Amino acid sequence: MSAQTKYGYSTPIGAAGGIVDVAPHQIDTFLNEEENGVLKFGAGVVQGSKPGVNIALPKKAATAAKFEGITTNNRTTEYDLEGKLAVRKGAAVGVMRYGKIYGRVAEGVEPAYGDSVYLITEGEEAGCFTNEAGTPASGEGHQGDPATIAVKARFVGGVDTNAQIAPIELFNQAQA
Repeated sequence: MSAQTKYGYSTPIGAAGGIVDVAPHQIDTFLNEEENGVLKFGAGVVQGSKPGVNIALPKKAATAAKFEGITTNNRTTEYDLEGKLAVRKGAAVGVMRYGKIYGRVAEGVEPAYGDSVYLITEGEEAGCFTNEAGTPASGEGHQGDPATIAVKARFVGGVDTNAQIAPIELFNQAQA
């Protein structure tokens, strides 16, 4: 008798924007300022046009003082007819201010336990996290790493490459 001993698919460690454990945490509600489907769960967000009310993905000029937290996947999940997640513009979204959450990690980033956390503020991966400070190139025609801001947090585990997420512990400290 034979038995299958290897499987081609692994179970992810969690879901983007999912809470890691029952450790103390704070989640506040904000309104999504981005267009339909642009904001994703597990993304780092900054103050929108109305601080304390709206959130948005970071732009290159974002600062640590504007960082609000990481979007949580809780009670606001909505899928379109093709089965794709779409957070609507103006929808209420939970944002974890401190605690442990699965955050989106940029492609190719492999954080280790205890690594520093940086939020990417430009390009296609704006809102994703990395473990190295970005050094954007200046001037036309120069390629550099995307701009980042340091977040008072640490990685508390490695990346799950299937889901492109890693557990992040946000500290209960002012970001600026």
